[in-house]
Amino acid sequence: MADPDLDSPPARPPRIDAAALHRHLQHAARQPAPWLHEEIARRMAERLSLVRRQPTRVLDWWSPTSGSAALLTAQYPQARLLPIGCDDQPLPPPATAAAERRWWQRLVSPSSAVPAPARGSTQTAELLWANMMLHWVDDLPALLARWHAALEVDGFLMFSCFGPDTLQELRAVYAAMGWGAPASPWTDMHDLGDALVHAGFADPVMDMERLSLSWNSPAALLAELRGLGRNTATARQPGLRGRAWRRTLDAALSEHLRGPDGRLHLRVEIVYGHAFRPTPRPRIQAQTEISLGAMREMTRQRNPGSTD
Repeated sequence: MADPDLDSPPARPPRIDAAALHRHLQHAARQPAPWLHEEIARRMAERLSLVRRQPTRVLDWWSPTSGSAALLTAQYPQARLLPIGCDDQPLPPPATAAAERRWWQRLVSPSSAVPAPARGSTQTAELLWANMMLHWVDDLPALLARWHAALEVDGFLMFSCFGPDTLQELRAVYAAMGWGAPASPWTDMHDLGDALVHAGFADPVMDMERLSLSWNSPAALLAELRGLGRNTATARQPGLRGRAWRRTLDAALSEHLRGPDGRLHLRVEIVYGHAFRPTPRPRIQAQTEISLGAMREMTRQRNPGSTD
């Protein structure tokens, strides 16, 4: 008898160190969204003309880092914007005067406080917007299943994320110095398109562009990258590094990334994708039963002159 553990394919190792990502998101949720996220949101919004249906509800996935709330509100002023936190849970409504009362006032009449939505109670919407967050997701099928369930039929999904060519120059520097990976590997856009189809989305369209970013110093470059996301690679160098390593890193960046203009250059690949949630279709069974009466009716339609 075959061993089921031997027959099953080996589990894919995780791309993302969950603890490192959690630390990054905790910090990022308390800061303004990175300017790059806001710029990608603006570029992604140029594709909103593809959405013919005017949504009444819009889900802004990972809203704290999306940098898209003002843009989506301006684009759809009549729609209700539903922000989703970086834990994939609905965010509570904005604080009101009642919720901002002193602690002892809330104890006296707690019923007037604004309730937070129940965990797992994501509402459905006609547009699901996910700007610059999909590259942080290791369990892609699980997230796409949630997105599929959160969209209304004929609803529109639109997202952006880093592609695999992001920070290739920095990866080369780390590899040459024997330092491990500087960032997690990102998913190719063709694999993302296939995953959308498997999740039940229709007509997925994938696109990408490469942007060149530059900084005047290694310190400015590293500060920018920390804002975009700290190193979450499972293959990164373990342990703490001291000042001597930082000086070596600064020298390596200056040597390998400096361009003719005297600035340090890195390229990022941005992947864009959109798809629809189609009308459900009945499954075609391996065995289908047809009654004798139905067979006779089919025969009559093919041979109008025949009789029983």
